[in-house]
Amino acid sequence: MSTVDKQLEEMQAEIENEVPPDISITEVKYEGPELVVYTRDPKRFASDGDLVRRLASQLRKRITVRPDPAVLSKPDSARETVLNVIPEEAGITDLDFHIDTGEVVIEAQKPGMVIGRHGSTLREITQAVGWTPEVVRTPPIESSTVNNVRNFLKQERDERRDVLERIGRQIHREQLSDDEWVRITTLGCCREVGRASFIISTPETRVLIDCGDKPGAEDEVPYLQVPEALGSGANSIDAVVLTHAHLDHSALIPLLFKYGYDGPIYTTEPTRDLMGLLTLDYLDVAAKEGRAPPYESEMVRDAIKHTIPLEYGDVTDIAPDIKLTLHNAGHILGSAIAHFHIGDGLYNIAFSGDIHYDDTRLFNGAVNEFPRVETLVLESTYGGRNDYQTDQTDSERKLIHTIKNTLDRGGDVLVPAFAVGRSQEIMLVLEEAMREGDLPEVPVHLDGMIWEATAIHTTYPEYLRDDLRERIFHDDANPFLSEQFNHIDGGEDERREVADGEPCIVLSTSGMMEGGPILSWIEHLGTDPDSSLVFVGYQAQGTLGRRIQNGWDEIPIGNGGGRQNTLSLDMDVETVDGFSGHADRQGLENFVRTMNPRPEKVLCVHGDESSTQDLSSALYHEFNMRTFAPKNLETFRFV
Repeated sequence: MSTVDKQLEEMQAEIENEVPPDISITEVKYEGPELVVYTRDPKRFASDGDLVRRLASQLRKRITVRPDPAVLSKPDSARETVLNVIPEEAGITDLDFHIDTGEVVIEAQKPGMVIGRHGSTLREITQAVGWTPEVVRTPPIESSTVNNVRNFLKQERDERRDVLERIGRQIHREQLSDDEWVRITTLGCCREVGRASFIISTPETRVLIDCGDKPGAEDEVPYLQVPEALGSGANSIDAVVLTHAHLDHSALIPLLFKYGYDGPIYTTEPTRDLMGLLTLDYLDVAAKEGRAPPYESEMVRDAIKHTIPLEYGDVTDIAPDIKLTLHNAGHILGSAIAHFHIGDGLYNIAFSGDIHYDDTRLFNGAVNEFPRVETLVLESTYGGRNDYQTDQTDSERKLIHTIKNTLDRGGDVLVPAFAVGRSQEIMLVLEEAMREGDLPEVPVHLDGMIWEATAIHTTYPEYLRDDLRERIFHDDANPFLSEQFNHIDGGEDERREVADGEPCIVLSTSGMMEGGPILSWIEHLGTDPDSSLVFVGYQAQGTLGRRIQNGWDEIPIGNGGGRQNTLSLDMDVETVDGFSGHADRQGLENFVRTMNPRPEKVLCVHGDESSTQDLSSALYHEFNMRTFAPKNLETFRFV
């Protein structure tokens, strides 16, 4: 008998000893980090609301209870009973019964009413029919991404269970080494912005954190080929943790499956969906530009199938010697600070990913309280000594002023925007300004993936700022459903019609003007001196957006025949700071200053050379802590 089988046998005996004698336990197995308990008496289990919590506390495992398939009521009769238990106002849109696991997936417009206070309605459902309910939200704005992900996971349910069982056995395997050490190897985004990638190594485990591309630099990918990374093959990695879905962190996650990786990806649920949206678009853009995509779309599906979504604050075993907890990073939807607890209290590391310290219209500010942190790996995008952003209120005032002046003179406003995060922030500003009369009510056209990304935001309101979440719960107050917003379906004729029509505002991808529909809008509007091009997001070195910011006015434009012409950019060019999803220098310092506990060491990454060195020096002098501005391919040993 293997160590894991013996462990499961002991746990089953412990559970049987703890539950009342009239509750039978037929099987106990691991599925990913969870311990799944099968019983012939699910209704009795559900009658004691604290039983699962007590077991989880005693065993120190995340526990899911499922009915043994042999005792399930028929789906047809169970459906009618479930619908009678759930209040009609919950807005049930689908019930999907899975006999193999005894779960019923309930899709509802108001999931909270299906869950009930402290899970009371869920327990009532199980008591009534025996099935274990799982609740998902019906998107207020229809999302093809969310639908595709959910349908794909439904189709792959059996294979996914096999994957999760294998991952679970790997997580809970016996530790083989008595050595104690922790290392971080930098595989990208050190003294640069882009291609984020790191490895945490212990004697037992290797965890990859992020695996992104670098905007504006086609050939600069993470150093996956060096021995410190995948030298013994992709299966030498035990787990992948994705902090958020932006392509400089996620673009090459699917490439790992092409290399032979077959393990888990830990991230939040919205990040999983956004990763699917952005990586598929990444492949599409590469094909349109005549570049060989680094992997196929099948690899994206593999990544989704292997993703284990975690909620903020859940402490989760991801290896025999590592526990992971994700916390809100305030950067984009689902973005997370990844906290690793290594060994039995041996060492703790937090990777900030990208953070925004203060509250924004979309998100609460980044969490910076942890049980323990010895080392912090901190983004430094705006870590330079002069990188102080404008106050957000002032930024909004300047944006509204710029837009109003442009509209008053009969011009259009073109805003290059990242589909995820900045676009939704700007949409909220525009919706409020028009509602309160600070801007005239003109059409706001959304091009590229902005509308789809917005639909995903409305699917996961629990990840948004509290007051915004409440507005989304009410269709008549949902700001994203304002009649000013128009989704451009991508047709060139529609763009031309909009450009030739009345004054308007256009939000379009890509945010750094490296391809996408924004280039088409430049062709239509770039020669109009009455119109304005307004940058609201970070423009990386080497991108067209940065060049225009620096004064370029001869813009290369493809003519469809493989050759390029140039366009003279006559429209006004404005930059409005303060809308970045990144903390500025003050925010980064405040994040560390108020961090509880304050770390002993800080690695300043994800910024150009001067930014990382400036921030490293400032933190050292202000807080008397050991700080580093590492280069790529460095290894730091702790313990």
